[in-house]
Amino acid sequence: MAREKEMGRKVIFLLFFANFILSNEALEMERRHSAERISGSAGDVLEDNPVGRLKVFVYDLPSKYNKKLVEKDPRCLNHMFAAEIFMHRFLISSPVRTLDPEEADWFYTPVYATCDLTPNGLPLPFKSPRMVRSAIQLISSRWLYWNRTEGADHFFVVPHDFGACFHYQEAKAIERGILPLLRRATLVQTFGQMNHVCLKEGSITIPPYAPPQKMQAHLVPPETPRSIFVYFRGLFYDDSNDPQGGYYARGARASVWENFKNNPLFDISSQHPITYYEDMQRSVFCLCPLGWAPWSPRLVEAVVFGCIPVIIADEIVLPFADAIPWEEIGVFVAEEDVQKLDTILTSIPLEVILRKQRLLANPSMKQAMLFPQPAQAGDAFHQILNGLARKLPHDENVYMRDGEKLLNWTAGPSGDLKPW
Repeated sequence: MAREKEMGRKVIFLLFFANFILSNEALEMERRHSAERISGSAGDVLEDNPVGRLKVFVYDLPSKYNKKLVEKDPRCLNHMFAAEIFMHRFLISSPVRTLDPEEADWFYTPVYATCDLTPNGLPLPFKSPRMVRSAIQLISSRWLYWNRTEGADHFFVVPHDFGACFHYQEAKAIERGILPLLRRATLVQTFGQMNHVCLKEGSITIPPYAPPQKMQAHLVPPETPRSIFVYFRGLFYDDSNDPQGGYYARGARASVWENFKNNPLFDISSQHPITYYEDMQRSVFCLCPLGWAPWSPRLVEAVVFGCIPVIIADEIVLPFADAIPWEEIGVFVAEEDVQKLDTILTSIPLEVILRKQRLLANPSMKQAMLFPQPAQAGDAFHQILNGLARKLPHDENVYMRDGEKLLNWTAGPSGDLKPW
């Protein structure tokens, strides 16, 4: 009897799937020819032009803080944390750059804090606090502007898993907290989770880096049908760092695997095929579960390839949330509801799915998630500048009074105080 019920369930799923694909193909032409514009303020903000709205002074640091690190390990250029490198290159030639610090609205300190990789290409965050602290000591002694505000008109790109907490494990990141010297600065970071000690108020949350040229090389013909209902490739368990299981991804990925590994609507595996990008373009829904941190490059890939992101990360703060209408283009599933994924996704009306696909087809949506070289209007570089421009003018209280000190230069773990 149990086997018959299971077979019946699979037949129902397959019939639903076939009906969905037929309906989707019938409306595919209309979807391809009419990318729906984002309505209201979100669309207007996404299309803002930051040029003329702010000026940025770029500190000229010794190359040991940036360029030499890339020369030593060029893999940093393709890592998901590479936004810190390309943001620096972008600002050097950007029309918002000023060579006169007296007229600057913002000051940028180009430190490549994630360009320290293991042989397997994983970032080691342990030197990052010393690097950033060393850079701040340098700019505060060589220029006047840090001490004027103790960094309140400065921004730093900190794309580690947990931003300026500089650790890849959440418990250790929470224990460390944000590097004390950055507590007045604006952080541009990939990490975003509400009410979390590693998300500083006023931070600008950005997408992780995904190589634009590589994705462009794997585009499929626009008429390709989306014949995969739910797609995911990645770890379900991190045996090397979480041997007991359950802590990694707060158990959400393990739940996906245990509940849906045999479900015909779910194309999920820990194997990463060479057709990964093509498969995403053939999929209706792409799972974007948390890992060690709430975010991953899958979010960027899903948006770029028009696959509706299914975001499984409680209280996540998404990239450029004041410009991208995530509720309209994605599906949010609570971590505790992962076992209901099949019911949740098959219950979404077809017209809702098609509208999400039309919004995802909007070029400005895709552009905002990418860091192309050279930069292009409306891309992630420009969205960061838009975010900085919206924080202007600075309040008068950012400027220090004579003799006033708010930051504690000796705070934090003793290891962070060692010279770098």
